[in-house]
Amino acid sequence: MQGHITHYTRKRYAFYFILSLFAFILPFIKINDNHFFLLSFDHKKLHLFFIAFNTQEFYLLPFVLILLFLTIFFITTLAGRIWCAWSCPQTIFRVIYRDFIQTKLLKIRKNIRNKQKEYPGNLLKKTLAVLLFYAICLVAVSNLLWYFVPPEDFFSYLQNPAEHKLLLGILLCASLFLCFDITYLAEKFCIFVCPYARIQSVMFDNDTMQVIYDERRGGVIYEHHTKLHKRPPQGECTGCEACVSVCPTHIDIRKGMQLECINCLECADACSSVQDKLGRPSLISWSSSAAVQSGGRVRYFRFRTVAYCVVLCIALAALFVMGARKEGVLVNINRSSELYDLRNKSGELEITNAYTFLVENTDNEAHTYYFEIQARGEKDGISILRPRAPFRLEAGAKAKKIVVLKAEKALANDHEKDSIIPLRVKIYALDDEGIVALRKSIFVYPRASILQEK
Repeated sequence: MQGHITHYTRKRYAFYFILSLFAFILPFIKINDNHFFLLSFDHKKLHLFFIAFNTQEFYLLPFVLILLFLTIFFITTLAGRIWCAWSCPQTIFRVIYRDFIQTKLLKIRKNIRNKQKEYPGNLLKKTLAVLLFYAICLVAVSNLLWYFVPPEDFFSYLQNPAEHKLLLGILLCASLFLCFDITYLAEKFCIFVCPYARIQSVMFDNDTMQVIYDERRGGVIYEHHTKLHKRPPQGECTGCEACVSVCPTHIDIRKGMQLECINCLECADACSSVQDKLGRPSLISWSSSAAVQSGGRVRYFRFRTVAYCVVLCIALAALFVMGARKEGVLVNINRSSELYDLRNKSGELEITNAYTFLVENTDNEAHTYYFEIQARGEKDGISILRPRAPFRLEAGAKAKKIVVLKAEKALANDHEKDSIIPLRVKIYALDDEGIVALRKSIFVYPRASILQEK
């Protein structure tokens, strides 16, 4: 039977390039001046799926976080630690630093297939490698910040560093930490620091895809107290240890699944290149333990994966439903410190309440707004004394309006205490029937004894 050389490493590198390019370009893509994702604390806005939301609409963030965690759980249950090897920035940056800068570019590491051995190298070359990678770290951290500070603002802020010390400090500190992490901590971060390896075992079952060594064909490895007494398995395994040398986390996959394994599948590529010369398929594959034992296919559809899919769909639907309720105008109503104001005008007693309306146009177009007061479900009884005229707001603009409401008739006759009249305020755009916001407030009507004194 003819073997087959796997090329998971090449596929990973191609996926890294596509993913990195996508992450780099995405902050520059805008539809109707909105980003795909932007959490701007400066402008107090959230852009999600090219829709802009105000800080008052941040209730959508929990749904985004729920979707994120559910997606991680689903992918882990289905395909193991595929995130670690195929999408995790830690792994991608390690490949750039170790395999490209150190090995291909500066020739510090002599053999890309031996990740166990540390070469002494030239101090100048090692320093140059760190400096080159730090430049990449600056770009990478800047790319991350673009999801919180729009690129157009980011580059403008950098031109005035004295006025934006916090942004500059975050950029420098985060890039220095990333450089230290990748060049010094390396895979030790994955093994000892990252919590993902510790929680993944809870989400695994016999059908979860993993990097698996086929003990039935290759044999079981025998190891005594020291490595000097280790001998190869009694089977198709040649004992070349190519799979061990190429492992970035320094494990022997032949000993079974280990927390340190990040599913990079470089061991599968190394084994397949050796076994192919002998006309046999690789002893290491990306499969499930149940599929390897039965010789069948991986079961993708099972209770866990289907349940996660259902919950994911529900959370995604909830996110879109809540997002679809986005208001074209946001209003915050604050009452003045005085409960009411009493004035004699032309022999008539005028009873008024004052409010401060903070109105924001969250639509992408300018609109003209006005209010409507509904007291006890009726429009009469309380009227708007001012402002008399509608007002216009540009797209994204805010305005503070002093609103004074007047009692047109006696609303209560209580001699002991002031009366609280529930109000419903309707704020709407005169030029767009779809832009309406309803807010609740109160109108305080004075007790009868005070009215008699006046």
